[in-house]
Amino acid sequence: MTQPRPDEFKPPPECPVFEPSWEEFADPFAFINKIRPIAEKTGICKVRPPPGWQPPFACNVDRLHFTPRIQRLNELEAQTRVKLNFLDKIAKFWELQGCSLKIPHVERKILDLYQLNKNVADEGGFDIVCRDRRWTAIALKMGFAPGKAVGSHLRSHYERILYPYNLFQSGANLLVSWTNALTLMSFFFAEKEIPILVKQEPIEPVSEADENKSRYKKKPSLDVDLYICLVCGSGSDEDRLLLCDGCDDSYHTFCLIPPLNDVPKGDWRCPKCLAQECSKPQEAFGFEQAYRDYSLRAFGEMADSFKSDYFNMPVHMVPTELVEKEFWRLVSTIEEDVTVEYGADIASKEFGSGFPIRNGRFKVSEKDEMYLKCGWNLNNMAMMDPSVLTHVTADICGMTLPWLYVGMCFSSFCWHIEDHWSYSINYLHWGEPKTWYGAPGFAAEQLEAVMKKLAPELFQIQPDLLHQLVTIMNPNTLMSHGVPIYRTNQCAGEFVITFPRAYHSGFNQGFNFAEAVNFCTVDWMALGRQCVDHYRLLHRYCVFSHDEMICQMASKANSLDVVLASAVQKDMKDMIREEQDLRDKVRKMGVKHCEQAEYNLLQDDERQCAKCRTTCYLSAITCPCSPGRLVCLHHIQDLCSCPLTNYTLNYRFTLDDLYPMMNAVKQRAEFYDEWASHVTETLEAKLDKKKSLSVFRSLINKSELKMFPDNDLLRQLRLVTQDAEKCSSVAQQLLNGKRQTRYRCGGGKTQSQLTVEELRSFVRQLYNLPCSLPQAPKLKELLNCIEDFQTHSEKLLADETTGTADIQSLLDVSFDFDVELPELPLLRERLAQARWLEGVQQASTQHSTLTLETMRRLIDQGVGLTPHPSVEKAMARLQELLTVSEHWEDKTSSLLKARPPLSIEALSETAEKVAGIPAYLPNCLMLKDSISRAREWLQEAEALQDEDSIPLFCNLSDMVIRGQDIPVQLGPLKQLESLVAEVQTWKECAAKTFLMKNSHFTLLEVLCPRCEVEAGSPKRKSKKAKDITQHSKKKMVKLDCLSDVEKALSETKDSASAVMRTFSFSTSFYVCVRASSDSRSAQAWLCPHCRRSEKPSLDKVLPLLASLQRIQVRLPEGDALHYLVERTVSWQQRARQVSSSCGLPDLEESFATPPSPDGKVTSTVGCTHDLLHEQPGVCCAAADLSVELEELMVEGLLLQVSLPEITQLYHVLLNGLRTHHTNERTSLQDDDPSDCDKLKQLLNGAEKKAKRRLEREAVEPERRDKAKKLQNKRQKMNKEKNLERKAASTTSSPHSDFSQSDDSEEEMCPAEGCQQPEGDEVDWVQCDGSCNQWFHQVCVGVTAELAENEDYVCDNCTISDGR
Repeated sequence: MTQPRPDEFKPPPECPVFEPSWEEFADPFAFINKIRPIAEKTGICKVRPPPGWQPPFACNVDRLHFTPRIQRLNELEAQTRVKLNFLDKIAKFWELQGCSLKIPHVERKILDLYQLNKNVADEGGFDIVCRDRRWTAIALKMGFAPGKAVGSHLRSHYERILYPYNLFQSGANLLVSWTNALTLMSFFFAEKEIPILVKQEPIEPVSEADENKSRYKKKPSLDVDLYICLVCGSGSDEDRLLLCDGCDDSYHTFCLIPPLNDVPKGDWRCPKCLAQECSKPQEAFGFEQAYRDYSLRAFGEMADSFKSDYFNMPVHMVPTELVEKEFWRLVSTIEEDVTVEYGADIASKEFGSGFPIRNGRFKVSEKDEMYLKCGWNLNNMAMMDPSVLTHVTADICGMTLPWLYVGMCFSSFCWHIEDHWSYSINYLHWGEPKTWYGAPGFAAEQLEAVMKKLAPELFQIQPDLLHQLVTIMNPNTLMSHGVPIYRTNQCAGEFVITFPRAYHSGFNQGFNFAEAVNFCTVDWMALGRQCVDHYRLLHRYCVFSHDEMICQMASKANSLDVVLASAVQKDMKDMIREEQDLRDKVRKMGVKHCEQAEYNLLQDDERQCAKCRTTCYLSAITCPCSPGRLVCLHHIQDLCSCPLTNYTLNYRFTLDDLYPMMNAVKQRAEFYDEWASHVTETLEAKLDKKKSLSVFRSLINKSELKMFPDNDLLRQLRLVTQDAEKCSSVAQQLLNGKRQTRYRCGGGKTQSQLTVEELRSFVRQLYNLPCSLPQAPKLKELLNCIEDFQTHSEKLLADETTGTADIQSLLDVSFDFDVELPELPLLRERLAQARWLEGVQQASTQHSTLTLETMRRLIDQGVGLTPHPSVEKAMARLQELLTVSEHWEDKTSSLLKARPPLSIEALSETAEKVAGIPAYLPNCLMLKDSISRAREWLQEAEALQDEDSIPLFCNLSDMVIRGQDIPVQLGPLKQLESLVAEVQTWKECAAKTFLMKNSHFTLLEVLCPRCEVEAGSPKRKSKKAKDITQHSKKKMVKLDCLSDVEKALSETKDSASAVMRTFSFSTSFYVCVRASSDSRSAQAWLCPHCRRSEKPSLDKVLPLLASLQRIQVRLPEGDALHYLVERTVSWQQRARQVSSSCGLPDLEESFATPPSPDGKVTSTVGCTHDLLHEQPGVCCAAADLSVELEELMVEGLLLQVSLPEITQLYHVLLNGLRTHHTNERTSLQDDDPSDCDKLKQLLNGAEKKAKRRLEREAVEPERRDKAKKLQNKRQKMNKEKNLERKAASTTSSPHSDFSQSDDSEEEMCPAEGCQQPEGDEVDWVQCDGSCNQWFHQVCVGVTAELAENEDYVCDNCTISDGR
């Protein structure tokens, strides 16, 4: 970033900018009064209207024509103009001497002759500077670099150009001796010089006769010298004599200082005439009017063209900062000659205002009618009721009527204050910004003093220079002398307000259109009278008569605003007192004549004081000798030279007229003054005299009731009351502890929370309020408690051993303080640290809960804590423990996962190392557990090997499974695994031998005896076929292990009786005969339920048993196979015994020639479940057959081993059954049908008795095992039966089908007078007669023992049989 030059302009600070709301914007004077305490400190302020406030531009652009002012920028600045005036004088001096001034260069810079002359004068003059050799110091003072002999050059230039002028100014005789003249002549025009543009006096045209006239005077023929040199007194060298064009005196060219080498071409003045010319007073500086008239459009085209050409870019792209710096550079540089034009002070009355007005030429739309009566319309503002100027009868252009301003780039308005020190408001309708600079009113005299100090020559010529609006001064220069300056950029649509006696100036950034007007408020009145007195000292005329305005308002006392009436009364009191003093003074001076004059009827310029130009209204002095001339009473001696007795005192009102006017205003303002006095007294009360807040509210209510104006006093009262109410509310809130939940819900500062220092300041503020609040003492006490809390907190924080209870108790105390306490975050941090340390300590003492995750969590929590030595130490210990634990956890995990597993000795060594770590390490504990289980397993394996008995396969398999789960190298494990593998191989071989393809039976089920016996008594209730099938499946004995096999086998006495008791009931003494599809087949056919295996031959089974005995492992399948072989061998022996005892042919031989009655081979099958399968065939009774052979055949058929004896026995029985069946059928056909029925009954009875006996023997063990279960379930089953019985009774019908009758038979007791028993046990009994119905035992009088051992026949069957 480039550094600014030392002389580069530095913008002053910005003034306040206000953005009122629509409500505030509605009343402009109320808003200005509101912002006045702030804005008057800067002198100017900017107001941005609310968005949407955009008045239409009402000025007629085509009709507006104006002549602008010409502004030469290097003449505007005061110090620059002083230099230009000095150069004009020097140039004129040498021009009258017949020489043109050329300003020399020093060090490549134009020499500042004004500064050189001023510095030499400040050092004591040319002679003293030369004597003391101060030229080097002067060169340094002017900014030249030392060591380059610049001082000698400055002396030469001063002596050649400025010294003759200073001698002339001092009045010294320029006509010196020849020696001095020759000495001075050697210095003139020795160096190269450059011309400078200076003001040129208009040169009158020289006539041809004058041109021909020679300046050299020829000597006449007479000897007497007619022309002599006034310097040397000689008439010699007539050709060198020069005549003065002013007085015709003659001088030798070489006698002049400086001497002239040639005759001047223009007019030449002698020293006497030169003094007369230079002593003429200089004309006052002012702006010239341009030579052409502009329309608004033409001026805009010229302005835009100038700016774009100057900056070489489009006008809208030039930064405002660049224009500002360039403007102040131009006005401060003499050699820059830039001229601009400014259309200022254009009367809106003649060309129309930019704002719309009523009955104007601009037609306003309906939506814009609001702007006609808006207070911010400058046509309305000056004459609104709150403005004092409404009482000025005359229309004052520029003050009560707006003025228009059309600006271009660099056009400026110089430092000035408004007429009568009034307010002003400026609105920029459109165009580029306008840059403003302002100084507050209290710095007005300071600004004037600085400008007079820096440019005294200008004020000598024009004492009222600052009232002429023709002089500016760089704000940086004023600020360097202590004058406060503020700036702002006024954009289109914005207002700028200047306050009383606030100096302001500025310039335009480009083409724009602005409008301005003045206004005065009540607070201005005192300043207005001071301004009149100030104008009297400056001899400046007044725009209006202040006294006339006061009297005009006093004449309307009854309609005046009370505040305005009070101000008028005060101003009028001062006016009457001054007027009375002046009139008394005049009378004492000898003025006797008095006369009333109607000064209000005269124009202002007809009643101005001849001395001070003040507009007279109350009184004036006149003299008959000077008609039309008058003076104010302050300048009575300046009227004329006549005796004072000839003067006449002209008055508008007598004093007796003025007092009643003042009393009327006073009476109007008296009530307000009383209220204002009470308010002032209340606001200024001290200590115990302070009033309560209710008194302040009553004063405000009174002002609203009486409609007092909204002035400073009332605003102050409201402000104090509002502050007091806010303080009271905040104080009560602090006392009540009404705070948003902070610390218990997560912490954080609320917006309304105060710091302790703010609370302390707030308490001081409470005691500094003009009113007394009851909360102040209580809040002071609260502050004391908070300070005690802070003291205790500091002590607690300094102690490193503080526990959580003490910290928490202190925090609990802080909940009552709705104050931001800096100790609270520290206490919360310390509480968190203490809790964390306690958590670490608790976890460290309980090793079982100190897991890695717990340690990581504690470390993560510790990282978020504020650093503290105790925390850091605990963190270090915890981190070290975590590192060690993670190391051993990872190591033990790798050891446990090692393949092959490590030895128990290596793992035990690692376990001993990790035993001392005070933490819960799952892998380390798993390691210890694995070692422990490995040792137990090894002990079991050793015990297993030491036992003499053969190990069980289930124990062996369980040990292998447990050993495989132990991640430790186990020596016996491989041996046991190989042994288990051999057993599995044997089982697979046995399964292939016995099991059929896709069989649902297991090998153990196939090898074990059939145990699917029906549980329960034969006297129990019968089931349907499908129910019996399901029941048989449910009652299938599950044989999973060796104990199950031993239990099943232990229930039989020998193999033959076991098989018969198990399966004889299945035959039901019936056989199913089916014709074989192959008549040549000699094999018995078994249903899938009876044939469970492939029935291998005994020769294939015996090697399996032998291979199992070699393995030396006992398993259920092996025992079952062993038992099967025993049963098979036993059956063979019994079959041979029966064959030999019955005299049957040899079974092996009879097998070759099976008997056939019809010569054809027929195959029949005896199936244990013919009734279930319902196979078609011919059923016949076999009671007369050999029971022993039948049981033997059935037992052989159900063996899971194929034997040739079974087939032989099958054919023997088949031949016998066929023969018996043929004989029986023949005998039955011959007998009486009744005999057949009796035979059937006998057979059925015998069948039932045998069936009941066999079933009881078969199911007795099972009944004993399941007695408890049946007892527990009986109650529930009986309840369900009763419910089913009731439902069946409601839905049964005589037309029900078979299934329904079966259900009702099962569920209903057919006994007459059924008692419907309920309870834990309800026993049933089945009739052994022809009905086969079921009865409640209690309903038919049968005991359980009787039902088990004897037949029961119901009454109906007894009656039928008796018949």
